[in-house]
Amino acid sequence: MYQVRPAHPIQTKAIWDYEESATPTMASFPAQQSYPSNVQLPRKLQRPQYAEVPRQNIAAIALELSEVPVDYVRRGLKNQANQMFAGIGALSPSHLPQSMPRSQLHHTPSMTIPIRPSGSSSIYPTHMLALSRSSGSSDSYVTLVATHALILASNCASLPRLPPSVSSHGATVSVTLPVLPLTIPAPAAFGPLHTFLYTHSAPQLLSALLPAIPGSFLSTLTSPQALRGTLASGPALHTLSAHLMSSAPGMGALTNVAQNIAAVWRNAVALGVHDPELWDCLDLAWEVILGAMNLGAGAR
Repeated sequence: MYQVRPAHPIQTKAIWDYEESATPTMASFPAQQSYPSNVQLPRKLQRPQYAEVPRQNIAAIALELSEVPVDYVRRGLKNQANQMFAGIGALSPSHLPQSMPRSQLHHTPSMTIPIRPSGSSSIYPTHMLALSRSSGSSDSYVTLVATHALILASNCASLPRLPPSVSSHGATVSVTLPVLPLTIPAPAAFGPLHTFLYTHSAPQLLSALLPAIPGSFLSTLTSPQALRGTLASGPALHTLSAHLMSSAPGMGALTNVAQNIAAVWRNAVALGVHDPELWDCLDLAWEVILGAMNLGAGAR
C-alpha cells in the first residue's frame, strides 16, 4: 500500500480531528450547529518545503514526456481536463462503487468497468484509487476514486512511481483499472483537491471550500494576481468573512467548514502539491473562515 506522509510535522488540535462521517456538503452548510468553545486554530496554515515532481514518475507513465518541462505538461493536461472528466463520467455508475471493504483490497488488483456511450474525445481514467487514512486505522472501508495517473504524477511530488495501467481504450466496451491503495490524512476531503489537480481553477476550489461564497466575487478571480490582491486587502477579507458568518446557520457550521479546509490542506501537504495558486486559495479560505468565526464569536 502506498502511504504518503507530510514533509513536516503537522500540529494537530481539536479542530483537526476530522471525522469521515461528518463531511460537510460543499453546496451548503452542514446542519450541525454546536460549537466547542475551546477549539484552537493556528493563525496560518503552514506551507510545506517545495519539492519538484520527480521527472521519472512522469516518464514511467508517458515516456514521450520525459524531457518536457513539468509546467508545460500540467498546462497541457489542464487543457484536456474536460475530456478526462468526460472519460470518468463515462464509467457505468452501476459498476462503480464509491467504497469497498478494506478486506477485499488484497483480492481486487483491478476493476473492470463498462463504459457508457460518450464522445470520441473522452479520455478514460487509468487507475482506481482506494483511499484510506492509514493501514492501522479502524476504517473498514476504503474510498474509491477513478483517476488519471498522469494528473497525479505531474502534480504530486510525494507520490512514488505509479504502477502501469492495464486498461485498454479505443473501440471497447469497458476499461480495466488497476486498484491503487493510497493512504492520505482525510480521504473524505480528497474531492476538491483532486478536481483542482485537473482544472487548476481557483474559483472552483474556493466555492468548494467556502459555502455561500458570492459568485460575484468568484467572477473577479481572473488571474493569480487578483487572488493575491484579495489576500492583501483587509476590507475585502472582512466583507467575505461577514458574508460567510451571516450565511451560516450557526457557529458549528463554521467549525465544520474550518475542518474541511484543514483536511484539504493536510491532503495537499501529504501528497506534495506545490501549486502556488492552490496555496493562495487555502490561505484565502483560511483567512475568511477565521474572520467569520471571530465575527460570530463576537456576536454571541
